[in-house]
This record gives sequence, structure tokens and C-alpha cells, in this order.
Amino acid sequence: MLIDYVPILIILIFSMLLAGGLLLISNFLGPRRYSKKKLAPYECGVTPVGDAREKFSVKYYLVAALFILFDVEAVFLFAWAVVFKKLGVLAFVEIIAFFIVILGGYFYVLKKGALEWD
Repeated sequence: MLIDYVPILIILIFSMLLAGGLLLISNFLGPRRYSKKKLAPYECGVTPVGDAREKFSVKYYLVAALFILFDVEAVFLFAWAVVFKKLGVLAFVEIIAFFIVILGGYFYVLKKGALEWD
């Protein structure tokens, strides 16, 4: 039983050695030209302003969590679409129920004002 995992272990060790080796080689062979401008933080070509540890509104995290929650719906829809023809009418009824639950949650979130950005 344990012998079945040996190829996976070999691949894992090989990939770790390869990644570490490439990092070490690039560290030894790569140029070192440090300057104040190169060591400064970079964000999309815009000069950063403010502190990196600035506090965000709770709304930001709420919207991010809701995005992930509703985005997982796409994973279930893809799996359902793959086997839809094989499952028949029952699968269609179940996906309608799924949409009703998802839309109910979406309208609840809208009613509570969780997506309002003040």
C-alpha cells in the first residue's frame, strides 16, 4: 500500500530539488545592482502612498467573502452542465432549486445592504 506512493514522493522530492536548485543558481549567477528605486515597493506602475499596514473597511472583506461564496456556484454549475443530458429532468429541477437558494441568498445580501459601498 505504501509502495504505491513512492512515485509521488519521488516527483515531490525532484520538484523541490529542482526549484531550490534553480533559485540558488539564479542567486549566484544573477546581477546585483541594488538602488533605492529598485528596492522601493512597486504596485502597477503607480508610486505607493500611505502605509502598507493600513486598515481596510469591514465591507471590503464582506464583499470578498460574498464573491467567493457566489463564485463557488460556477464550479457546481460546470459539473452539472457536464452530466446534464445523462441525468434528465430531475437534474433540471434540482438546478432550479439550487438557483432559487442562491438567488434567495443574493437578494438577502442586497436587502441587508452588504454590497453598498459608502
